[in-house]
Amino acid sequence: MAFDGIVIAGLVAELQDTLAGGRITKIAQTEADKLLLTIKNSYQNEEGKTTRTQRRLVISVNPSLPLIYLTEENQAAPLQAPTFCMVLRKHLNNCKLQAISQIGLERVIRIDLEHLNEMGDFCEKRLYIELMGKHSNIIFCDEKDKIVDSIKHISLLVSSVREVLPGRDYFIPNTQEKLDPYSITEKDFLETVLSKPMPLDKAIYRSLTGFSSIMANELIYRSSLSEKNLANELSDLEKLHLYRNFTEFMDSVSEKKFTPTMVWKKDSPIEFASVPLTIYENSPDCRTKTFGSISQMLYEYYNTKEILDRIRQKSADLRRITQTVLERSLKKYDLQKKQLKDTEKRDKYKIYGELLTTYGYELSGGEKSLTCENYYTNTEITIPLDETKSAVDNAKRYFEKYAKLKRTYEALSGQIQETMDEIEHLNSISNALDIARYEEDLSAIRRELSESGYIKRHMHNGRQAARKAEKSKPLHYLSSDGFHMFVGKNNFQNDELTFKVATGNDWWFHAKQNAGSHVIVKTEGKELPDRTFEEAARLAAYYSKARDQEKAEIDYVQKKHVKKPNGAKPGFVVYYTNYSMTIPTDITGIQEIS
Repeated sequence: MAFDGIVIAGLVAELQDTLAGGRITKIAQTEADKLLLTIKNSYQNEEGKTTRTQRRLVISVNPSLPLIYLTEENQAAPLQAPTFCMVLRKHLNNCKLQAISQIGLERVIRIDLEHLNEMGDFCEKRLYIELMGKHSNIIFCDEKDKIVDSIKHISLLVSSVREVLPGRDYFIPNTQEKLDPYSITEKDFLETVLSKPMPLDKAIYRSLTGFSSIMANELIYRSSLSEKNLANELSDLEKLHLYRNFTEFMDSVSEKKFTPTMVWKKDSPIEFASVPLTIYENSPDCRTKTFGSISQMLYEYYNTKEILDRIRQKSADLRRITQTVLERSLKKYDLQKKQLKDTEKRDKYKIYGELLTTYGYELSGGEKSLTCENYYTNTEITIPLDETKSAVDNAKRYFEKYAKLKRTYEALSGQIQETMDEIEHLNSISNALDIARYEEDLSAIRRELSESGYIKRHMHNGRQAARKAEKSKPLHYLSSDGFHMFVGKNNFQNDELTFKVATGNDWWFHAKQNAGSHVIVKTEGKELPDRTFEEAARLAAYYSKARDQEKAEIDYVQKKHVKKPNGAKPGFVVYYTNYSMTIPTDITGIQEIS
């Protein structure tokens, strides 16, 4: 992910179109490094009618998450405003937002503002937003670029490059002598950028302002080259081809031809850009999504990331509990299998006892073994004996061993099945944790762990979890042929979908021999097209433990053939007369309904 100069170029174009001419009506500092500006604007449509809008501009200079975007959501602010917020309110309350621009292709946004001073005269102020990782800052300046205040004060003790303190002159730090992509000549590109003895992607993003690693690799991909190529080893033809693609790329940036694009891997966004990312077009485990605006893209990216991070943190204890119990059950299963293998001798001991009963008369006492014919196999057999015991007592000893091992075998057979069921159940809970999206999903999982006895149950928490679990809803998709498909996110939802939502002739899908979601397709009395069968199977593959495989085998059957045994754990079913197909685990192109 890179909030680079090219993303900012597209974002600035949007903000200029949307906010220029508006007034800042509210200023809030919601966090130590985050501002929320409420901006009201008005414009006339083609019919001459005036439309009034209110937008909120989020500006965050968090070192790990610097960003700026428009949102409709309000955010709570502390009752006591920080000093920087008070300074902005003093100077900028109800000021006019004149223009929003970018400094070259730097990660710096400049907002020009006009307001009335204490004497009633119009004055100009500037707000510089620097989105530079750990060096990110919001700096408030007068019309001569003298710093009035900043959200972060930087002294020479912190940075020897530049002080950011009230009264100091504002300037942008030297960008390591990078070249401006807007004005670079062909000669400079070929002789400076492509003369460096380093991998091509590094040569580009280390030489050009505003270019990130992903943008460098995108340019390289469009030029049919490899980032592993050394820049100075390209042929003249390759260099010229790369430069032509670069100029086409920069022309689209200059002309504000942006296509906000986000890349997803499984359920997580991994990359975004203001241009199409063709570099991912042949990645089977990735999918791309385009947006109408960069603000929409940024909001979804960071909101999704925030939700996923929060879910990951809140599910940590559930994952730990589930994994601990699962490991314990797997060890128990291995021990039980070993013990079961030891019982394989039981039939041999029974035969020893029977043969001793038949041929024991041949023994005179004190023998260490008896060799006789095994009338079950018509072969000779030697039976070890306890020379201190009689033939009858030796036979009795073997019968007792047989009886003990038989009892062990019968007990273990049932116990092993119980352990296998428990492992399957825990794997299904682990899968539910993998696909959980919201806190309500975690509440349902916590409730299941509690009801299964894996965690202590507190009456208040149990009722609260039950209420939250009720809010958790299955995933809802629409097939290309218009059929509704539902995916259970946990075992409670799996049971509900299969035995309450689905009717007899609806179709049921599940990953074969893998923990996974129940997928239901509502037929509404119609025949399902092959394409819908395949899309439902892809959903079942994706929302299962097989999701990281390229393909998975999926069982599917009409719901009327799916049964739940009495006393079975949540999500556990049996089915017969099923069909199977092997399908890719990719769900790109399947429409999800919010």
